[in-house]
Amino acid sequence: MAEILIVEDDEAIADLISMNLKGEGHLCTLAHGGMEGADLIEKRRFDLVLLDIMLPEIDGYELLEYIRPTGTPVIFLTARGAVEERIRGLKAGADDYLAKPFQVGELLARVEAILRRMGINKKQMDLEDVSIFLDSRQVTKGGLPVILTAKEFDLLVELVQNKNIALYRDRLYEKVWKEPFFGETRTLDAHIQRLRKKLGWEERIKTVFRIGYRLEG
Repeated sequence: MAEILIVEDDEAIADLISMNLKGEGHLCTLAHGGMEGADLIEKRRFDLVLLDIMLPEIDGYELLEYIRPTGTPVIFLTARGAVEERIRGLKAGADDYLAKPFQVGELLARVEAILRRMGINKKQMDLEDVSIFLDSRQVTKGGLPVILTAKEFDLLVELVQNKNIALYRDRLYEKVWKEPFFGETRTLDAHIQRLRKKLGWEERIKTVFRIGYRLEG
């Protein structure tokens, strides 16, 4: 499972890509413009970015320059299929380049190839003595099972995938509960407290003043 950012101004194409990647078990976030994509990259860490070139506000080449220092792999998705454009994209630092129209199966194969090369597409995550098994949705600490509710498990995965990053309360809530955040923090805060207690992570899951939480890894 990987967290993938799709920066594509054609909403139909973005939704199609997202639907297929989610079908493979990945988490997807959509941005329909270069500025929106830049804002998301500034706030969060992604395992892979699928990036259109012809975008409003900031084009794909400019956004790629912004992404490169993070070390996040990038696949260009673009209608510019000429050989010269492919060469330009790869020389600019993209990890792969796929011209539109493309077969979804080919995109999925290229995504999996990059994730496999980066060692990202794992079915298990570990943080010291805590192991998270994504397929079975089980957690162990020191080899012993830790019983978590569905929301606690999803919250733990979100924290571990973004360890050492301060996560906003609204983003955490909307990712885990999949509904709009209206400013009420008691539900999220209670789940964080239970996670801390069950995992013995009272000092590891930090409260970030006026922002939310950060898992120290």
